[in-house]
Amino acid sequence: MKEIILFLLISVTTFGQKKPEDFGYKHLTFTFKKLNVDVLIQSKKGEENIQKPLFFWCQGSMPQPLLKYDETGLYGTFPFDVDDFLTDYHIIIVGKPGVPLISDVKDLKSNYQYLVENDSIPKVYSDHNYLDYYVERNDFIIKKLLKEKWVSKNKLVLAGHSEGSTIVAKLATKNKKVTHLIYSGGNPYGRILNILQQQIFIYKDYEAIEYWKSVVANKQNITYNGRDTHKATFDFSQPSAIHLKKLKIPVFITYGTKDWNAPYNDLLYIESIQLGLKNIEFKPYFDVEHNYFPVNEKREPNHEIYNWENVGKDWKSWLDKN
Repeated sequence: MKEIILFLLISVTTFGQKKPEDFGYKHLTFTFKKLNVDVLIQSKKGEENIQKPLFFWCQGSMPQPLLKYDETGLYGTFPFDVDDFLTDYHIIIVGKPGVPLISDVKDLKSNYQYLVENDSIPKVYSDHNYLDYYVERNDFIIKKLLKEKWVSKNKLVLAGHSEGSTIVAKLATKNKKVTHLIYSGGNPYGRILNILQQQIFIYKDYEAIEYWKSVVANKQNITYNGRDTHKATFDFSQPSAIHLKKLKIPVFITYGTKDWNAPYNDLLYIESIQLGLKNIEFKPYFDVEHNYFPVNEKREPNHEIYNWENVGKDWKSWLDKN
């Protein structure tokens, strides 16, 4: 489940030992379970200390630094247009365990991943890359931030894409301060079903079933073997639908109809109607894939057409009316 970041925020500054503040971010560091946790806050310029609610963004999978740059400037930290939200919110994003906060893209591997010797993921990352760690850590961070004077306590938006959607769905059931949830590009019935659907389409086989048998038999195993650990796959394959159905707050579910998860979001859509869950609203985007890029008949994405900004505007419109 890959998250592709294509748009750039152009910067005329030269790069050296740059800090998040050089790019307009407030940087806070917390300690959770003996690990340092990097938190970035983006606010409207000049309104950093004005009290506003939090828009807590939970990104997708992979060990990527939050801030990535090359000689032309800083890559987009968020896939959507933050300007749509900054008037009303402070936007929050939290780094991945064992991954540096900032990096030149020339030092990163495929999909902007931070890898170590033998192109392995950092052990700190693989040891903590599972659902409950992220849920507990993010809950801890939110409780810390809610004590800040610049944070409004009357509204708290959680938004997540892909792996992040699974995290925020469970987190919303744990943290009672959450008032709104945006669930984007997730599979409400678990990651393994995405893997299976893709395997069937591309390879015309059910090898993913054998992989799942191994995962279930070793569901606590955090050994890195070139793909997600068995624990990560098992944890993120637990159905988010269980949590989503429990929520009473407004929930907005967005997904592409050509994403591998689409049939399972459709299933939840049907179930929600049957169960009378009027707090959940669905918005499918036709003929686009996991990151909202249009695809051809081979399901190959056209990266020339960037739909994320429109998706973000739909989120903001939904928040405004709820």
